[in-house]
Amino acid sequence: MAPVDTLSRTVETRAGDFTITAAAPVDQVERNVEALTDRLAVGLPALVALVGVIAWVLVGRALRPVEAMRAEAERITASTLHRRLPQPPTDDEVGRLAHTMNTMLDRLETAAAQQRRFVSDASHELRSPIATFRAGLEVARSKPGPPGWPARVDSLLAEESRLESLVDDLLLLAACDEHGPITAPATPVNLTALATEEGQRPRRVPVQVVHTTADDHTVMVGGARDQLARALSNLVDNAARHATTVVRISVSHHRDTARFVVDDDGPGIPPDDRERVFERFTRLDDGRARHDGGSGLGLAVVHSILTNHHGSIRVDDSPLGGARFVAELPTLSS
Repeated sequence: MAPVDTLSRTVETRAGDFTITAAAPVDQVERNVEALTDRLAVGLPALVALVGVIAWVLVGRALRPVEAMRAEAERITASTLHRRLPQPPTDDEVGRLAHTMNTMLDRLETAAAQQRRFVSDASHELRSPIATFRAGLEVARSKPGPPGWPARVDSLLAEESRLESLVDDLLLLAACDEHGPITAPATPVNLTALATEEGQRPRRVPVQVVHTTADDHTVMVGGARDQLARALSNLVDNAARHATTVVRISVSHHRDTARFVVDDDGPGIPPDDRERVFERFTRLDDGRARHDGGSGLGLAVVHSILTNHHGSIRVDDSPLGGARFVAELPTLSS
């Protein structure tokens, strides 16, 4: 017998209570419910997946300009402030955000250019009076004076030399900031030849040049030779200033990377300060301080030059007991 659904109602009449019962078969209803359940079991996940795909496509398309802005913003550095975020043609929140960010970059670029121009102009203007000051001191040293006069003049000449070096560093930093990374075809530079030249310069302690492989004389990098020579000279000067008995230079290369390593047996650099030493006008409190002759710009110049040559610089512990500066540059493509 097919299942039925019944409904009963009792009513009161003068003749007595009567109960009315109605019944209807429900097998068709159950079949319809089962069919709908089967369809939903198959169709609902497919519908949810379709809605999810459509939402993913629409959201991805809506956020594509945001991702393009993020990728471009990640490429902008202090030396690439001329770059701008891509601005979508729509006048919505994303478009207005891009416009606001580009306006901010305009202001930052203008401020950075003004700062670089000030440093460059000031450094240029200082060169003439410094040169006059040195000439006057050298003339005064050759003339008779009170007791101790030559020693006093020599002391002033040493300070003048530090001032002249500081001005040169400021000019070089301003040039590095203005021109940014090298993009023109690079000039071949023999890295080992530069190391040999640095090893032959007289310094307070002996400088040893070590060739770690037989063909180090072929290590070639690309860039501005005078700038790379200045970077390597600053590294060796820094090591010689703080070394106790010896400085060691080694040149090597592995695949497409050239490495210039400077070791010293001085006090070393604590791990917490190994990033900070490359900041401008940074001096450590212990052995590497101002009274040792450092201006706080030498290593900043090294960092700027190597960065502009697509290289890097880091500080490790030296096997000699002091600091090890490891400079890496891409080798010149043959």
